[in-house]
Amino acid sequence: MIVSSSHTPSPHQAAIVELQAFVRSERDSRQVKKALAVKLIYQDYSYNAVVEILDVSLGSLSGWRRAYEIYGLAGFKPNHKGRQSYLNPDQRSAVLRWLQSKSIWTLDELEYHLAETYDVAYESKQSYYDLFEAAGISWKKTSKVNPKRDAEAVAAKKSRSSASWRAIAPISRQGE
Repeated sequence: MIVSSSHTPSPHQAAIVELQAFVRSERDSRQVKKALAVKLIYQDYSYNAVVEILDVSLGSLSGWRRAYEIYGLAGFKPNHKGRQSYLNPDQRSAVLRWLQSKSIWTLDELEYHLAETYDVAYESKQSYYDLFEAAGISWKKTSKVNPKRDAEAVAAKKSRSSASWRAIAPISRQGE
């Protein structure tokens, strides 16, 4: 017995299956949102309904659909390249060599060096810490050698500390 159906399959059925699999497996929520939007459009949701459901702009929907139709799933990948570095690769290499040539470093000194030599001043301290890390330097380190390993250094530190701090007799209060 042959049963005819008045429902014809969507011309986008293969794309819908591909998009559904992508939505289930992709971890980047931005890409998932784009794929879901295109999938809903292919499932005959109106553009206005998708705008309302996903809280996105009409222009974004058109762009995402066009990107998918031209590039496939790769069209959902973010196309931003990140922010341009203040230092070009040669300057960065020079700064890393300069840091590696020193035995003691300070953040202030690095900031001054970059400002004077390259006219660069980062907004975030993290950019300076990243340079220290790239040079193989832990910015959390306070000295090259741990003084606890050197008994003389520990004794010298204690003597400096004891010269600065000393115990005094407690002040007695009358009537207590």
